[in-house]
Amino acid sequence: MLTALHDPVFFTLTCTALGLIVGSFLNVVILRLPKMMEQGWRRECCELLDQPLSDEPSLTLSYPGSQCPGCGTPIKPWQNIPVISWLLLRGQCAQCRMRISARYPFVELVTGLLSGCAAWHFGFGPEAITALVLIWVLIALTGIDMDTQLLPDSMTLPLLWLGLGVNLFAVWTPLPSAVMGAMLGYGSLWSVYWLFKLVTGKEGMGYGDFKLLGALGAWFGWQAVPLMILLSSFVGAALGIAILIARRQGRDTPIPFGPYLAGAGLLTLFFGDTLTTEYLQLVSP
Repeated sequence: MLTALHDPVFFTLTCTALGLIVGSFLNVVILRLPKMMEQGWRRECCELLDQPLSDEPSLTLSYPGSQCPGCGTPIKPWQNIPVISWLLLRGQCAQCRMRISARYPFVELVTGLLSGCAAWHFGFGPEAITALVLIWVLIALTGIDMDTQLLPDSMTLPLLWLGLGVNLFAVWTPLPSAVMGAMLGYGSLWSVYWLFKLVTGKEGMGYGDFKLLGALGAWFGWQAVPLMILLSSFVGAALGIAILIARRQGRDTPIPFGPYLAGAGLLTLFFGDTLTTEYLQLVSP
């Protein structure tokens, strides 16, 4: 089996198929993790206020089983096949014909394609294996932030520590660079946050953004942090203005920054060396 994984085509197809399956699970994470967090907050508030706890059942990533939000019909195993089931069902519940969002197969497809690209780009080894984990977490964080404008500590902090742990073996960057990257990533956005708040009296971003950039700095080192800030800010500004115009919303409408940081992290993952070289040549005298 290990010998077969060294074949680029076989390894790419295997990771693509695995990515499609993981993408189906990421849909559950994106949908349920914020609800689990809210449920936990309510229970903490009840305990602090000495109020009776709610009788609502505990929600987890595995319980209750997946079901149609319209009619409550449990989803059968064959209806959970990534992408294919959605196409066969024509984007509708098999029981009540309620429309199923196209985002579910989109997340599965993107996860599968990016997983396959990582396998092909890096080949079988620690770079590809760790890149898959990073891709999956960034996709989940993107979906959650777009839905709720939250970047859960339960995902950003383990991602940071995992980056430091991976770079104990200098998989992506030497450990001193990873530690400095975590410090610079968190500290840079933290400084921007407080400067913006002192000048305007408003909060320009959330603490989760600091932690996510700190995590990406732990993965790729301090040298990549300025580039990721530049990429995420440029793309975020361009798309943010376009979204506000399309939706006819005001400037005070909050826009999640996490997806742009995640996008910058993915660009760094695949093209970091090339982009850094081009950036240094551009800014050098």
